[in-house]
Amino acid sequence: MTPRIFTAPRCAAALLSSLLLLPGASIALTLEQALQLAESEAPALAAQRANFEAARSAAIPAGELPDPQLRLGVQNLPIEGDARWQLGEEAMTMQMVGVMQQVPNRAKREARVDAAEASIAVAAIQQRLTRLQVRQQAAQAWIATLAIERKLELFTQLYRENELLEKAVGASLAGGAGLSSDSIAPRQEALELANQEDLLRRDEAIARAELRRWIGDAAGQALTGDWPQWTDDLSHYQHNLERHPELQVFDPLTRQAEADIAEAVADKTPDWAWGVDYQRRGRGFGDMVSLSVSMDLPVFAGSRQDPKIAAERARLAEVQAQREEVLRMHDRELAEDLAEYQRVDKALERIEQTLLPLAEEKVRLAMADYRGGRGQLSVVIQARQQLVETRLRAVDLARDRALSNARLHFAFGDAP
Repeated sequence: MTPRIFTAPRCAAALLSSLLLLPGASIALTLEQALQLAESEAPALAAQRANFEAARSAAIPAGELPDPQLRLGVQNLPIEGDARWQLGEEAMTMQMVGVMQQVPNRAKREARVDAAEASIAVAAIQQRLTRLQVRQQAAQAWIATLAIERKLELFTQLYRENELLEKAVGASLAGGAGLSSDSIAPRQEALELANQEDLLRRDEAIARAELRRWIGDAAGQALTGDWPQWTDDLSHYQHNLERHPELQVFDPLTRQAEADIAEAVADKTPDWAWGVDYQRRGRGFGDMVSLSVSMDLPVFAGSRQDPKIAAERARLAEVQAQREEVLRMHDRELAEDLAEYQRVDKALERIEQTLLPLAEEKVRLAMADYRGGRGQLSVVIQARQQLVETRLRAVDLARDRALSNARLHFAFGDAP
């Protein structure tokens, strides 16, 4: 059984997971802790680690000679006359045992080594790409869960405000102001708040299920920390377009295709083989040894080697075209993500600095008018509903900005 290797990050993640899952533990989960757990728990990363080890192991025999061949046989066995089917009666009859070794030409072996090394590089980049994707998905799940927690935290304050409203309405009715039906409005608002909270509880269960997919049972812990903010220097992301992880894989793919071309060209150079045979004859006849050398004769290159070379060159052109396609796709994605980030950032600034203070002021003014007998309770309820929606919208915008920033960071930033 192969021993399992524990690196420092995986040991740290295992220790963290153990602490979070201790009975009665109430350790809040930060984003960075979630990312560490994702790297430790994600099956996709385990699969990529196995793929990388497979590529390394497959590269070991790439430049080696083929296994030697054992040759067994009988030569010059008579099939007529008195000595037919007799091994020891005819001087030319020999029992043979020998070894043959094929030797591909050096250029072909070097091309196979280059292709194997390119395969290792491809596996390494795929492992890195999967790691970034796992971290991004875990970060997005953590952000979505945090947004719902922030909304649920608001409801404690909303219920308290609803109780104050009910007391204010009762005081107004006791003072002879307002309508008797006003006493129902605060209770209706409380029921509506409960319905909204139920929807959020449902969304929380869904969000934590998504988070559990990436970090395991630790997803049940409360979250702590502010909205993640990576660099907001948008030119930084534009500068890193060519460094997108999905583009980096095309460098070793190109080297691999070039090595395949070199191996196809090397087929025009003859391979050769050598052999040694020991030949045993019957009693009274001396044994013999034979030496042989054979060589390929690539005399029909036009119908054999040349078409293969053309095919490998076409595959290289395919890789280059695919890289250009992926580059254009990510160029478009970058433009979309940057535009979305700027939009959400401005909208969040607008709602925090202007819309939310205005909504709070509107509630205060409507309540003052109601208490002074100059306004209706329906205006107060409507203003409070707008305030609730504005508060929840502010959380949504903060979430959307963090999600947009995460997409930019893990695709075009300096993510590890």
